[in-house]
Amino acid sequence: MPLISLALASSRRFAALLIVVGATDPFAVAVPAQAGETQTGSSAREAQGGGKGDKPDKVDTENLFGFTEGTDTGKKGEQEVLVDSIGRFSKRRDGPGRSGYGAAQPLISYQYDPTDNFSIEPGLRFDARDSRGIAGVPNKAFGTFNGGSVELKYQFFKRTEDRPFSLAVLAEPQYARITPVEGQGADVYSVESRLIADMRLVPDTLWAGFNLIYDPQVSRLKGSGEVDRTSTLSLSGAVMAKIAGDLFVGPEVRYMRAYEGAFLNRFEGHAVFVGPVLHYHVMEKGFLTLAYSTQVFGHDRDPDFSDRVFNLTQFSRHNLRVRFGVEF
Repeated sequence: MPLISLALASSRRFAALLIVVGATDPFAVAVPAQAGETQTGSSAREAQGGGKGDKPDKVDTENLFGFTEGTDTGKKGEQEVLVDSIGRFSKRRDGPGRSGYGAAQPLISYQYDPTDNFSIEPGLRFDARDSRGIAGVPNKAFGTFNGGSVELKYQFFKRTEDRPFSLAVLAEPQYARITPVEGQGADVYSVESRLIADMRLVPDTLWAGFNLIYDPQVSRLKGSGEVDRTSTLSLSGAVMAKIAGDLFVGPEVRYMRAYEGAFLNRFEGHAVFVGPVLHYHVMEKGFLTLAYSTQVFGHDRDPDFSDRVFNLTQFSRHNLRVRFGVEF
């Protein structure tokens, strides 16, 4: 350092040389320009915080991973309209005869990004189902409006070339008119909360996402006034590979635990789901995500079903998610 100071004091040319070297050498000493001189090229961009290592990741992971949420939010002022439907199929039959179970909860939402790291997404929810001959589930078939929700998401920092990972938190208060499993009329309140992490494993090729999800729910049945409190704790993860152009595919794994009580009070059962995910950019500002998962293992604490391979009381056997969005 004394030698550099002496050189700067004795030679303006040598100072200019240090500026040029500093633009290419990450260990060089930054030197301010002398009067009448200007910074140009990459040195000027780095002085403004626009160095190569600060460039954001090219891939938006928000909707990349299927049932697993990505950390990304849009740029300030961006808007998006989304149609998101999750279908659940096949539960334990109740005796001989015809049986079947299918339930779908479509969501139509509008997302707005007031800042680069924060998004707000209000939405309207619907419910359509057909159940017959299923244990613990009334026989019924209908479709109806099912309430609304507001998703609030904050991303702590963006992925860049030098920092391949990111973190975010999400909270989604919801109100529904139909219980999610039985399809009974009720006032249902829940707040799904997620801790989200994702990482670029191989530049422009491979990404991974992880979620820790806590979802408490309180339901008051219409007519009887009976109150039911439940909660779910889940861990999900997916790895997505860029196959060609705007097409991404990969596997996803979810582990879900069901509890009686809104604060994980009493363990009721768990299940493991595995399946593929496909994500495709339909247009410049549109996307389509398809995710399917099937229960490969489960356990129910109910003595009547504890010896069964799957948990079909709290969970269904098959899940399908279709999500489409357009940004403007």
